[in-house]
Amino acid sequence: MSERTPLLHYRLSTSVNESELQPPPAGQALEQHPGSPRQRSAHQRQPKKLSIFFGVVIPTLLSMFSVVVFLRIGFVVGQSGLYQAIAMFLVAYFIISMTVLSVCAISTNGALDAGGAYYMISRALGPEFGGSIGIMFFLANVCGSALYVLGLVEAIVATFGVPEDGTLTASSYQVLPSGYWWSLLYATAIALLCLLVCLVGAHIYAKATFLIFVVVMFVLGTIFISFFAVRPRTIVLPTFANPSANGTGPVFPTTANFTGFKLDTLLGNLRADYTVDYTTGTTMTFATVFAVMFNGCTGIMAGSNMSGELKNPSYSIPRGTITAVIFTFIIYNLLSVLVACSCDRVLLQRDYSFLRDINIWNPFVTIGVYSSTLSAAMSNLIGASRILYALARDDLFGKVLSPAKKTSHTGNPWVSVLISWFLVQLVLFSGKLNTIASIVTIFFLLVYAAVDLACLALEWASAPNFRPTFRYFTWHTCVLGIVGCAVMMFLINAIYASASIAFMLLLLLLIHYLSPTSSWGYISQALIFHQVRKYLLMLDVRKDHVKFWRPQVLLMVSNPRSSVGLITFINDIKKSGLYVLGHVQLGDLNVLPSDPLQSQYDSWLSLVDHLNIKAFVNLTLADSVRHGIQHLLFISGLGGMRPNTLVLGFYDDCLPKDKLIDPTLSTIQCTDSSQELEQQPPLFHFSSLRGSSDRHDHGECGDGKVLGPQEYVAIIADAMKMLKNVVLARYFNNFDRTQVLSPPSSSPGKGAVYVDVWPVNLLRPDSSSYVDTCSLFLLQLACILNMVRAWRKATLRLFLCVEEGRSVRGSEEKLGQLLKELRIKAQVYPVPWDQQVALHWQRQGEWGRKQLSQSTDTTTEENKMRTVEEEEDDEDYVNSFPSNATRLSDDYLSAVNKMILDTAQPAPAVRFLYLPRPPADTRRYTTYLHQLDLLTQNLGPTLLIHGVTPVITTDL
Repeated sequence: MSERTPLLHYRLSTSVNESELQPPPAGQALEQHPGSPRQRSAHQRQPKKLSIFFGVVIPTLLSMFSVVVFLRIGFVVGQSGLYQAIAMFLVAYFIISMTVLSVCAISTNGALDAGGAYYMISRALGPEFGGSIGIMFFLANVCGSALYVLGLVEAIVATFGVPEDGTLTASSYQVLPSGYWWSLLYATAIALLCLLVCLVGAHIYAKATFLIFVVVMFVLGTIFISFFAVRPRTIVLPTFANPSANGTGPVFPTTANFTGFKLDTLLGNLRADYTVDYTTGTTMTFATVFAVMFNGCTGIMAGSNMSGELKNPSYSIPRGTITAVIFTFIIYNLLSVLVACSCDRVLLQRDYSFLRDINIWNPFVTIGVYSSTLSAAMSNLIGASRILYALARDDLFGKVLSPAKKTSHTGNPWVSVLISWFLVQLVLFSGKLNTIASIVTIFFLLVYAAVDLACLALEWASAPNFRPTFRYFTWHTCVLGIVGCAVMMFLINAIYASASIAFMLLLLLLIHYLSPTSSWGYISQALIFHQVRKYLLMLDVRKDHVKFWRPQVLLMVSNPRSSVGLITFINDIKKSGLYVLGHVQLGDLNVLPSDPLQSQYDSWLSLVDHLNIKAFVNLTLADSVRHGIQHLLFISGLGGMRPNTLVLGFYDDCLPKDKLIDPTLSTIQCTDSSQELEQQPPLFHFSSLRGSSDRHDHGECGDGKVLGPQEYVAIIADAMKMLKNVVLARYFNNFDRTQVLSPPSSSPGKGAVYVDVWPVNLLRPDSSSYVDTCSLFLLQLACILNMVRAWRKATLRLFLCVEEGRSVRGSEEKLGQLLKELRIKAQVYPVPWDQQVALHWQRQGEWGRKQLSQSTDTTTEENKMRTVEEEEDDEDYVNSFPSNATRLSDDYLSAVNKMILDTAQPAPAVRFLYLPRPPADTRRYTTYLHQLDLLTQNLGPTLLIHGVTPVITTDL
């Protein structure tokens, strides 16, 4: 054993010193510092931890035996016969063996702490699943402890109690008064005895259970000896076993025989003979007998519950649990065979306590029943307290369970023991637990199924760190365990099984929404990663089809404080596609001590949660904004999920407004911005807006001081070269979707919401095509926005710009037919724009006359060649940016801007405009941006959109 093993034992034996090898749960404050003298002295006084035999084997054996081995073996064989009895044991032990394999696998995959099954499930499946199962396991142990206490009381009253009706003459040892309150008093006394043992600590509990174990083993030995030593005899059946003695029904025998080993007796007990259970008056079936028998097979978690008290849980739990399971299986089957060979069917069916009557000394079996029941009650009580302590220490339920964290100087969680005992005492008031007994078994089965599920999830996730030293399991054994537990649950009681699952799901949701985030790791994340990787590999970009196109957006954000409106709006038009928030930080990694972006991810992810959007975050470090955006366009996404649309904020002079102001800090005036950031939660760690120097025009693409208009247009051109669709968003700094979609009914339009689409290139009045790729892309995005639930009530208005002399009706019909084929519902409005176009051609005429005079004065061959070269250059990019666009007058653009404002009444929520390609001549970038600025001046929330790929089809 390595030198670090004692340290491992030291940590596992500590109740509060959890921080030595792993961080404490979120929000938890340790009561003592690990290195304090008080803590060290506490460890020195702490008793020695439990070994395999005392900590696992004995509790598991006693919990599995309980009263079944003494009072139900004859019942099982008598009703179902030897063949079916052995088959039942095989099936039952097959089910629990699958769970045992899962327990062994999880417990050998790292350090195990207090809580047993709860600790395994919560650390594997996360706090939601672990916490809900932990509560149910705690309640199952509480009710189980009360069940065994009441069972012990019934056994004591049956032996020593005075009959209530006085019909039978009391024997000399029948001296205890009987009745509900007397039984409650006896049960309370027994529960107090269990409490005292558990309060002293696990070491005393282990000694007490060892004494009980010795007694039970001795009694079992006398039972085996009695089959051979006791001579055949006739046994008088209990009087209440003959309910038809009044002559109103069939008469049952009043005596039965213990025949000793006889072949005839064995042959008579081989096959099933289901009859009425004399204790309940109901006819037995395979399912009911199996359910009763299966109660004796539960209890395999008794050793796991003691995980916090063991020297080496990862070593002890697998070996101890498997040993106990094999031993009980052998004992049950041996007893079944011996009973079938020596007792006739009537004795087995009409007297469940026949083992006492055939024993060499009758009180031995009575002592065995008392001892095994008492140990099972203590085992459930101490198991419940350890589970409650683990739940409290993990802070899953906040301050509700915080008192249960307290421990004694020896590490015994005495408050948890008291709470568990109090709940047991409450359950004892019910007096009878026949109804709760099946619920307890179902709860235990649900826990076993959850352990199998935890192991299955770890195996399927293929996590490199899941490498248990116990290797005798596969995902097949886990699935078989889950199916077996589920079948048994519904076989015992379908209603209780359904109710327990519903209760577990309710707890799961409660913990999911109320508990703090844990640092244990979530198996769901590993499973999601495994599946996503598999499906991403299957997503073949070569099989893309326009029918299934969807926008996959990269939105560039400089400071989220001024971009909340745009971020939420773009979330609406992604249509279940990829949505990435991109950010470029200027810097050089060569001169920085570390990556400055790593510390920013928490703030960005908190922003995603705060805005309730479905987006990824991608940050990059670059020497310029343009290079950073190029990086993101090249590398964002994975496989077939890559951005196809770049969204930028517009380059203008609008002042940004902070939409992420923390209301709790609104009254605090901090002169030191770093001090203010330290006081704020991660969501508000973004740098504050500093007036006009951090302008909104660059709010979505970079810092205003380092991004000029030339670089801004170059970014647009770069994206189009990469075959990315480009969207420029303007006037979204004050956009509020809730306010926009809920206009006052008194406003023009009576509360209607409109989305306007202008699918014509307004910078090319000489070309008014509505069916090019870019126009169709506008229609597609507007239609997608209209398909979003919040925007379904909005009305699409499509404006058709027409000139005098052209057939308005024909153009409108053509556009209407196109919309019909594209299944887009929109209202078409023809808009005459002769006056605006006249301004354009007037400017063209002036420019033409000027050029004519210049050509007359310049006649040299060199000037002629230059003129030809300019004309050729114009032809090269006539489709990208019109040759006459540079000659658009400000008057024309202002007139078009006014036409858009005046035509669209009432004002729409958002406008979609056509974005032409930037000019090929980079010297004209500034003019291009100036024209866009004039075109969209004061239009409200506006998207300038340029599409480069076909996105619409009329095919099926």
